[in-house]
Amino acid sequence: MYNAAMSLYAVIMRIAALFHSKAEKMLDGQKQTFSVIRSEIDRGSSYIWVHAASLGEFEQGRPLMEAIKNRCPSRKILLTFFSPSGYEIRKNYAGADIICYLPFDTKRNVKRFLDAARPEKAVFIKYEFWLNYLTELHHRQIPVYIISARFRPGQIFFRSYGGMFRKALACFEKIFVQDQSSKDLLAGIHVTDQVIISGDTRFDRVLAISRQTKTLPIAEKFGQNASFVLTAGSSWPKDEEIVLAYFNRHPEIKLIIAPHEIHEERLSSIERMSKRPVLRYSSATEQNITNADCLIIDCFGILSSVYRYGNAAYIGGGFGVGIHNILEAAVYGIPVLFGPNYKKFKEAGDLIEAGGGFSVKNYDEFDNRLSSFIQNKEYLQITGRKSGDYVNSQVGATEIILGSIDVT
Repeated sequence: MYNAAMSLYAVIMRIAALFHSKAEKMLDGQKQTFSVIRSEIDRGSSYIWVHAASLGEFEQGRPLMEAIKNRCPSRKILLTFFSPSGYEIRKNYAGADIICYLPFDTKRNVKRFLDAARPEKAVFIKYEFWLNYLTELHHRQIPVYIISARFRPGQIFFRSYGGMFRKALACFEKIFVQDQSSKDLLAGIHVTDQVIISGDTRFDRVLAISRQTKTLPIAEKFGQNASFVLTAGSSWPKDEEIVLAYFNRHPEIKLIIAPHEIHEERLSSIERMSKRPVLRYSSATEQNITNADCLIIDCFGILSSVYRYGNAAYIGGGFGVGIHNILEAAVYGIPVLFGPNYKKFKEAGDLIEAGGGFSVKNYDEFDNRLSSFIQNKEYLQITGRKSGDYVNSQVGATEIILGSIDVT
């Protein structure tokens, strides 16, 4: 049944590629996988294979890859992606020796991939449970690990029809989970011996980013004389409706907004919604930026550094399928707001409990919370400190994982 589903999925993606550039890029990338490995692999070296589905999982795996390289510089890393949103942005990542797409999880692809790559170890990140890859790795006695994993009651492992997925868990040498609740769930299906609570490597990553943050003179000059700057990151249209409505009614604040998508239609929409002077980052200079009240980040790669220039942050996605990365903002010791769809994100609930995160369901709740920050500087400082303290209290997952995986 699973193999039939994988074959059907491959067919669907081929059809989708006729209409969607993302699917087309993925299929084109998969076609090149074996030639990339043949041309770039060093047959005299052994490789640790790290698989990240997309960009978010890559950021979780990055601290481990860089720690491996720091500890053992000669160690080779093969990095694979499934989604173009990860591969296209990180295809030139210097921390891996080979970077390519992962072929679909069919038996033929799996054997061909492992024959070509011949990894010594494999590391999957968070939610990667490809049954054929896991089974074949186990059959070849190649240790495979999963890191920063989180399990929830509704997942297939805990359902009556999830038997083959439960069996697949036995293929992992170690399962590094984020929290005690994940460990307890696994214990309920008799998966215990190989489970280790390590926490989430994303905390290590955002802390490293904050320590290496870029100085952005434009953003610094923009907020220089402002009494309050709100940074809105990874925003979607519903987020922008709320944020810009507040911005238009409150001349005492300035806004830095980084939409999740930066194509012309989205950028123009934000400009139209703003009733106050607005400027795109690509057009800004240290001279003209003082004339703007809203700065639109219309490029990739600087959002994690932008958050440091705000007094508070709003993270988008919470009125859609789920919030984006709240930790990139929280690490700077500022309070973080986000929409109501955050239940699948452990760090969001934990940040709320810590007193540094706040979920808002509508404009009125957003207005009340942000206004309380603006009007009460002490409250702003206290919630910001709680936000930063929470992030700092969670670091260390990478070292726990390295202590259980021999990379020498």
